[in-house]
Amino acid sequence: MDYIKPQALVRNVAAAGALKSRLPIRDLLIKGGLAGAFLGLSTTLAFTAATQTNLDIVGALAFPVGFVMILLLNLELVTGNFALLPIAAFRNMTTLPQILYNFFWAFLGNLIGSIFYAFLFVIYVTKFGHALDTAIIQKVINIAESKTLEYKSLGTDGIILAFVKAILCNWMVTFGAIMAFTSKSTIGKIVAMWLPIFLFFAHGFEHAVVNMFLIPTSMLLGANISMTDWWIWNQIPVTIGNFLSGFLLTGLTLHLITKANLVTHKSPTAQKVKVNEPNS
Repeated sequence: MDYIKPQALVRNVAAAGALKSRLPIRDLLIKGGLAGAFLGLSTTLAFTAATQTNLDIVGALAFPVGFVMILLLNLELVTGNFALLPIAAFRNMTTLPQILYNFFWAFLGNLIGSIFYAFLFVIYVTKFGHALDTAIIQKVINIAESKTLEYKSLGTDGIILAFVKAILCNWMVTFGAIMAFTSKSTIGKIVAMWLPIFLFFAHGFEHAVVNMFLIPTSMLLGANISMTDWWIWNQIPVTIGNFLSGFLLTGLTLHLITKANLVTHKSPTAQKVKVNEPNS
């Protein structure tokens, strides 16, 4: 059968998380950089589709393309790792220092890749500075300002709002990452992970890596956003919210509902777990 049941799925997820926690820094930076750039490409694809059709829902349907590429290529997306590595830790297959090591370097790689694509996209969308008032440019600026200045105008309530939207976002994103493990076929993986990613983007929730691209891009395009606005009113609370939802709502819950038949890493069976499903 193509479908992989939850018990085997979580064992594979734990094994994948353990491997990710031991990747060398070079690999984390390169794979993280590619993941950040691919999510930036997904975001601009979604905005292009939305502006061409005047339907944001069409953009949401298009957005998961980059996420699918990231998972099929087994790249490093820190928001997905917020669930995968804790599951490995719950199964005694990695340690807290190794988890923090992965989170730091994957986050940095995602940031570098996002900003790299931001510069390239700005050159493209402005025709190297000759077109500064197009529909997609205005859309990028408007959305980025709503994700920073709007929260700022609400004060503490804005921080809470961004935090809650981040929790809702990565609940879906991490389940998208996990659902890549539910199938042995490529098409099965694509369909399974497409669903929760579409859900998060269609709702306009807050994703740390998407915002690593979106907000700097808007600043390069002339948005009235400062570095403080970006980090204090979005990036920091959103990253924390993304982590908590990945850790608690996905990682911990899946571990708890499948631990009845848990095989620890000390057993020969667990040592031979074969990871068939790449993920980030």
